[in-house]
Amino acid sequence: MRLEPPATTPEKIGFLLLPRFAMVAFFSAIEPLRIANRLSGTTLFQWQVISRDGASVIASNGMSLEVDTPMQSATSVTSLAVCASFEPLRAIDDALLDWLRAQKECVLGGVDTGCYALAAAGLLDDSTVTLHWECLPDFRRRFPHVDAVESVFEVDSSSFSCAGGSAAIDMSLDLIRRRHGEALCARVREQLIHDQGRLPASRQRDPITPANPLLERAIALMESRLESPLPVSALAQELGISWRRLERLFSQHLGTSPQRAYQAKRLEHAHQLLSTTSLSVVQVGLACGFASPSSFARAFRRQHGVTPSQLRQRGVSNRA
Repeated sequence: MRLEPPATTPEKIGFLLLPRFAMVAFFSAIEPLRIANRLSGTTLFQWQVISRDGASVIASNGMSLEVDTPMQSATSVTSLAVCASFEPLRAIDDALLDWLRAQKECVLGGVDTGCYALAAAGLLDDSTVTLHWECLPDFRRRFPHVDAVESVFEVDSSSFSCAGGSAAIDMSLDLIRRRHGEALCARVREQLIHDQGRLPASRQRDPITPANPLLERAIALMESRLESPLPVSALAQELGISWRRLERLFSQHLGTSPQRAYQAKRLEHAHQLLSTTSLSVVQVGLACGFASPSSFARAFRRQHGVTPSQLRQRGVSNRA
């Protein structure tokens, strides 16, 4: 799940199951990796299933799942996903928090509501994460120093997270694509009978529920000004409202800020241009409102998991 590839293969991923974890999300994260191993004919990924004491764990559906090892005996992994769901706070105590803080050699992430434990341990301050939309208001209230957004999944250099359910499939597919290319990712997706994988910035729910004409106007205005983005204050002025009201509008309906929504639109457009046109990377960046190639590359990699040049090169390789 981590952004940077590990030094060795197979990539070792740990899954810490907390009581009442979401089994659908856990299996959705594992199955794409298993299929990638089978299709490639080699072990690209290994996983270790962990519980607090090594005993089986009861999932939210009432089923019990055996694990490989207790926390204290877990072997070295490059990524560790905390899997939770209902009542995540009930599983958190000092022993768990101390163990999480001691995991210095791996990148930590959350599945469904797993970010509650990581945030309680102080490991997500100033990070951008996602979790199931039902829990976002409570999570934001408890952990105001964490940027919690309503996206399908988030991956950066220091953490990863997904919203649970089928979002775990998209996060694992994104890992396969970043590590081993679009061709293998497409074959795995075909085996899963899964539609084109959603991007990190994809939202968990329909974007405007209920319909909000003012928000629709704001998004349409953003989409009309991708090459020359408007400041938030100018957007608000165009709409005839205060910038504070615009911020509240996006937070209430989309679970994000106008700035993040605007940049996500621009980066989605950049992905499309890189995939379907012969414009240079610099030209695409300028067409999407990025004056600096370096800032474009950083923002693009954060959203799509690869740099613009890497995406363009993969497209060339796939067409060869």
